[in-house]
Amino acid sequence: MSDRFQFSVSATDGRARTGVIQTPRGEIRTPAFMPVGTAATVKAMMPESVRATGADILLGNTYHLMLRPGADRVARLGGLHKFMNWERPILTDSGGFQVMSLSSLRKLTEEGVTFASHVDGSKHFLSPETSMEIQRKLGSDIVMAFDECPALPATDEEVAKSMRMSMRWAQRSRDAFGDRPGHALFGIMQGGVTPELREESAEALKSIGFEGYAIGGLAVGEGQEAMFGVLDYAPGFLPEDKPRYLMGVGKPDDIVGAVVRGVDMMDCVLPSRSGRTGQAWTRRGQVNIKNARHADDPRPLDEHCTCPACTGYSRAYLHHVMRSGEMISGMLLTWHNLHYFQELMGGLRAAISAGRLADFVTEFEAQRAQGDIEPL
Repeated sequence: MSDRFQFSVSATDGRARTGVIQTPRGEIRTPAFMPVGTAATVKAMMPESVRATGADILLGNTYHLMLRPGADRVARLGGLHKFMNWERPILTDSGGFQVMSLSSLRKLTEEGVTFASHVDGSKHFLSPETSMEIQRKLGSDIVMAFDECPALPATDEEVAKSMRMSMRWAQRSRDAFGDRPGHALFGIMQGGVTPELREESAEALKSIGFEGYAIGGLAVGEGQEAMFGVLDYAPGFLPEDKPRYLMGVGKPDDIVGAVVRGVDMMDCVLPSRSGRTGQAWTRRGQVNIKNARHADDPRPLDEHCTCPACTGYSRAYLHHVMRSGEMISGMLLTWHNLHYFQELMGGLRAAISAGRLADFVTEFEAQRAQGDIEPL
């Protein structure tokens, strides 16, 4: 295992590529989907169960962890990996997005952001320097630069002003990150849906130099068509020899579309959040297990799926425990969803390696178009 952070591409198919990110804590196969462990846990899942679904890396949230239990406490207890019993790679976001989206009381300046905790109203300050220090204490393998993510729609002037400040913050993040062998710092491209601003942002990030590059400011309400419009050109502005990470994406068809357009890494709360609310993702689309049609159905969610929910339980049982509010319902559906998402990533990697990505996408879309199996 490498003692450094390295990325290699083993095959390409069109703009899509498959490869491996090597870290001291293990390999990350790309394209990769990262389950979100917001508060040092993937909700309703044990860490070994998350690994069993095929996940190589988890994401943790700096904002939530700095508020509870606190970065100093996590550091005293041996770092985030030991704290949450996950010894494989972890990526932490910078906290910027949560500050902007969750905190109703905030003040933004060139120096950073002062905000009130959504937990207890206490005042906190985040800057590029403090974000780097918090992520260092957490001990994450991949650290995200501190940036601002403006909500869309916004004017070009608003997006440009925000992007240029994020680029200044990216330089400060790089300076504060320092020399940390085995750990990586990713810069975040901003620029909304404007090609010229995206290119300006990418050039600024490349001049600073990062171990990986994220495409930020998407999946924030602009819609899939606009997101794909940006992804048609934005990944091409970034270095080919570094991983490209699309933040906060997404639904299965979002993931497939992003991979086709050259994205290597993604994350989203969707599999676990959907699982806790009775939504299952299958190769034939989305299933709402709370619907009455499932109450007497002895069939599995997906007869081709090998997850515990599908191999051991019927739709009728899953319907019953979800409607009854039993904890096992969220556990089983979250496991299923994470299994499906990782199976999708494995299929994409294999298709790229075999040079048959177009066929894979056609089959993927045809299966989803069938819709769920007919009721009994």
